[in-house]
Amino acid sequence: MGQRLVQLLDPHPDFEIAALTASEDSAGTSYREAAKWRIDTPIPGHVAEMTVGATEPEAVPDDIDLLFSSLPSSVGEAVEPDFAEAGYVVSSNSSNFRTDPDVPLTIPEVNPDHVDLIDVQREQRGWDGALLKNPNCSTITMVPPLAALEEAFGVERVDVSTLQAVSGAGYSGVTSMEIIDNAIPHIGGEEAKMETESRKLLGEFDGTEVEWLEADVAASCNRIPTLDGHLENVWADLAMDVSAEEAAEAMATYPSADLHSSPDPLIKVFEEPDRPQPRLDRNREDGMQISVGGIQETETGIQFNTLAHNTLRGAAGASILNGELLLEKGYI
Repeated sequence: MGQRLVQLLDPHPDFEIAALTASEDSAGTSYREAAKWRIDTPIPGHVAEMTVGATEPEAVPDDIDLLFSSLPSSVGEAVEPDFAEAGYVVSSNSSNFRTDPDVPLTIPEVNPDHVDLIDVQREQRGWDGALLKNPNCSTITMVPPLAALEEAFGVERVDVSTLQAVSGAGYSGVTSMEIIDNAIPHIGGEEAKMETESRKLLGEFDGTEVEWLEADVAASCNRIPTLDGHLENVWADLAMDVSAEEAAEAMATYPSADLHSSPDPLIKVFEEPDRPQPRLDRNREDGMQISVGGIQETETGIQFNTLAHNTLRGAAGASILNGELLLEKGYI
């Protein structure tokens, strides 16, 4: 996640990398030495030679406007409030605080108004900075198509089964002996994240709080031996009788956002029954587009398959997109 952030931020028109932080073990070394670069594009030269600082407010220059956090959730829970209290605005991919009532959890094309929870957050917590979260990578994959269905027809229940890539576990998260010739039908904590975060994202913000979507969401999460790209099978019970063609139209025409990293269209709808596929479709629109296919009618609604690049749209790109939203809204 951290390396993807560097990859995407280095050529970004609105942001410039001014500081890098890490654990005490890496602080004081060059980023080249600390990162052990694994991304399939070269490490940016000037970033490679930057000295990594400690992850504490005192070690970060005062004139930095925005921090991107890719910390483990246990670390993020401990240090992100310190940065917000010190006046920094933090766009975070870490799972801590995502469902707190005063912390905005946003996908800019779906619920950009939720970012205004920052005003509530600042008043309640008494800090000048802010903390904004993007959701879990598997949640991001299914929520935009569900948002299109909710807006057009009303969503009453969601069942989802995921086929998640190994990169979602981090470089050393799943060993080759575990995943080759195998599938792992459990990803710790993932199901609960999908079941809660999706309802908050699809909820209504009244200026004070978010009223979560009143729908049951049930998830089954599975790790499979693909490198990148989470593929998900979704069943959505709807409040109206809807044809597959009507559902496809709602998704295909769901609006994007007028932000640098937001693709247009947001959702690519395939007519082919065997698409989307991770290897063929995860990099569409620089890895930021959601792909949908296999749309079918059920007795209670719609079944479909959805795919997104989990470390781009689902993680680093999502945090940067939230940073662009913060900039557009005047929070930085």
